[in-house]
Amino acid sequence: METNDTLSAAPPEVPAETGTEASAAPAVRPRPRGRTALLIAAAALLGISGGTAVGYGIQAERPPTPLPALSQAELAYPAKALPADKVPAPLPAAQDRQVKTDGDLRKLLIDRPAGWSENEDADWLNDGWTSVGLLARGYEDEGGMFEYLLESDIRRVAGASWTKGEHREATITLAQFSSGTDAMAEDYAEGQRSYMAEDDHAGNNGDLVKGSGEGRYYLYDADLEPGYEPFYRARAVMHRGDIMIEINIYDTRPISKKDIRTLAERQLERV
Repeated sequence: METNDTLSAAPPEVPAETGTEASAAPAVRPRPRGRTALLIAAAALLGISGGTAVGYGIQAERPPTPLPALSQAELAYPAKALPADKVPAPLPAAQDRQVKTDGDLRKLLIDRPAGWSENEDADWLNDGWTSVGLLARGYEDEGGMFEYLLESDIRRVAGASWTKGEHREATITLAQFSSGTDAMAEDYAEGQRSYMAEDDHAGNNGDLVKGSGEGRYYLYDADLEPGYEPFYRARAVMHRGDIMIEINIYDTRPISKKDIRTLAERQLERV
């Protein structure tokens, strides 16, 4: 199911999973007041009047200048279409990224890794799709994230969820924004990475995902609450073109960097 309800507006600050200061006015020289202002205005008026009279006199004594002939530069493209045997062949689908991203977004999700099973309890997915509202539900500021996504012209969201063993779970979401707004996917990813180093989140700057530009993956500190099993989490946040990619792994046992890095690199290559 596709999500096409959008609003055209500049993107607001990206909410976390959880004031703009006015710029100083530039220094401007004040206008002169009183008698000084009158003297400057009078001098300016005399200068304009005198210059105008002299200019008209000089122009009147000059012979008329003939206008140039109307002409048009030669066209920069061929007057005739290229022969069929000389027309460049279109890019193959494998190299034309727009063909890939304009098709079924779910096909850009990586295949389920060996040893994993489909998560039958992933109620946020419906045949590989999810709504903007359900995507926003995963953030602490649900209302703020929902508004942000709509104003950022989000187009559709595909996802996958798998389980391995008794407690390990992995989720992937591909949030695609409308054509021509690649900056929205980048802003979304940057906004999510911006708070990851805080103690309430991963508490570190993460590691770069190879080939992603600024994409990163993170390991969270274990959540050790008395009376409960330990809770571990890893997260990857990156973007490519108009698609923001997020991957999460959850478990009651430690998660290695290799676990999250492998999924991130494979998903980035697929997109």
